[in-house]
Amino acid sequence: MKLSAALPLVVAVSLVGLLGRGLLQRDARAEPTSPLIGKPAPALELQRLAGDGAPPQGEVWVLNVFASWCAPCRAELPLLGELARQGGVRVVGLDYRDTPDLGAAFLQRHGNPYALTLLDPQGRGSLAWGVTGVPETFVIDRRGVVRLRHTGPVTAEDLQQRLLPLIERLKRA
Repeated sequence: MKLSAALPLVVAVSLVGLLGRGLLQRDARAEPTSPLIGKPAPALELQRLAGDGAPPQGEVWVLNVFASWCAPCRAELPLLGELARQGGVRVVGLDYRDTPDLGAAFLQRHGNPYALTLLDPQGRGSLAWGVTGVPETFVIDRRGVVRLRHTGPVTAEDLQQRLLPLIERLKRA
């Protein structure tokens, strides 16, 4: 009789333990999936804030979604400049839900690593990329196919272990 009364409790504790174990074993750096990976990059037909030309075609490039009100975005700016230099790629900025004045002042105050910066004041362009928050960074190959989505600020570790090796592989392909 006591065993039958304790059985539901034992089952519940076992299930909680299994679920907890699965959550703890999850890779904290795992990227969320993106339906864009392996598909053509969405068009970026937006107003230009700074820089020249249009998003690159026929070359490996990087899109970084940022905002003037985003502290992690400010922190990653020097690393994005390093990415452009070390990787030999154009980095395009997409200013998310900002005004032209705030976006321009942010880049002037904190440095501008972008070859081209586009404005997305209503977030419509970012929506096409599946952006869920800022910062987010995408790597696009020569054929215009999205190869990586990185959420959160780019760190020195991300730069050396993920972004630069991928860019080098894509440039050789």
